[in-house]
Amino acid sequence: MSKFIHLSDLHIGKRVNEFPMLEDQRYILEQILALADREKVDGVWIAGDIYDKAVPSAEAVQLFDDFLTGLVKRGLQCFIISGNHDSAERIAFGSRLMNRSGVYLSPVFGGDVRVVELEDAYGPFRIYLLPFLKPAHVRQAYPEAQIESSQEAIALVMDRIYGRGEWEAAAEVETDGGRPGQAPVGGADMLPWDPACRNVILAHQFLTGAARCESEELSVGGLDQISAELFRDFDYVALGHLHTPQTVGENHIRYCGTPLKYSFSEAKDEKSVTVVELKAKGETAWYTVPLKPRRDLREIRGTYMELTALENYKGTAVEDYLHITLTDEEDVPDALGKLRSIYPNIMKLDYDNLRTRSSRSIAAAEELEQKRPLELFEELYRLQNNQEMSLEQRKFAEKMIEKIWSGQESG
Repeated sequence: MSKFIHLSDLHIGKRVNEFPMLEDQRYILEQILALADREKVDGVWIAGDIYDKAVPSAEAVQLFDDFLTGLVKRGLQCFIISGNHDSAERIAFGSRLMNRSGVYLSPVFGGDVRVVELEDAYGPFRIYLLPFLKPAHVRQAYPEAQIESSQEAIALVMDRIYGRGEWEAAAEVETDGGRPGQAPVGGADMLPWDPACRNVILAHQFLTGAARCESEELSVGGLDQISAELFRDFDYVALGHLHTPQTVGENHIRYCGTPLKYSFSEAKDEKSVTVVELKAKGETAWYTVPLKPRRDLREIRGTYMELTALENYKGTAVEDYLHITLTDEEDVPDALGKLRSIYPNIMKLDYDNLRTRSSRSIAAAEELEQKRPLELFEELYRLQNNQEMSLEQRKFAEKMIEKIWSGQESG
């Protein structure tokens, strides 16, 4: 059996409400290294968004270098793909040199997906490294293809992996005749898709039906959505991009989520890492191990007098990152400054009272009036189906709305 830690969306260098998170990230990455020791894993999968920016700060790069060095010193194999926040070129830099240390990086996409073949007591298994792709990336590699959406782009790439139809091709596989922990030996082989082999893929995309949160980057119109069906033939799908841990469609298709909370919409989430056990074909299993942050991200509410009363905050984690909601009917002068003498890391302060509720109702009504019919229809669809409209549904709705509006104008 081989055992791997599934990580994603480290977002190293991120600032939350203008608070730098670098030390919190260092704390959690050190915790993950300790967890790797306790769980006796063979390697780590990092499914994209290593950094928060395409051009990360020197401090962010140094922190990831420290983490990667810690993994390599432990003899762990590392598989890393670029996400939508990363620069694919920067992530791929030095990949041939890093192979010698057991670090495998997704290359800049040129039409094929990098595959590394390893072996354990149950035989060979393959790890596919699919970086974050937009339709433009795939169109550039296949200019003759008609690609309008992410679904069509990833479907083409997966057809190529599976060796199906027009795009049938063998995958370039790096082979390894030894145990997990050894670097691949020998040259690259051109091998076809093998359904009898245990196959794992790392991907950084948004799967239809998955739940999003505020800290994630959204696209307009749901054009970035792809079907989980595209990955159905893999034994485990290590996903990144969404910050909430969840499976999509089937138990083996999984987002591990972020190791830290990056928005207050995640305040009630319990962050964790996913540990995956590759056993015999058809017997892949996973479980989660919780993580404890240096400072939690929490929401508290009450009147100013309640929140500043010693008996109410004594013994609580006042150093946590907080969103405080005051319920006083009158604004408290310099409330933020006064509250920070007790709670130094307040990220957000607002009021919930008769005045603010009335303002929100007026603002919501005005916002509703300004929205286009298609936007309102999309919101209704999302509420009823817990997912975005597909590209085809959106085009159909546009045509119907245009037809209805044309009829009204002519009448």
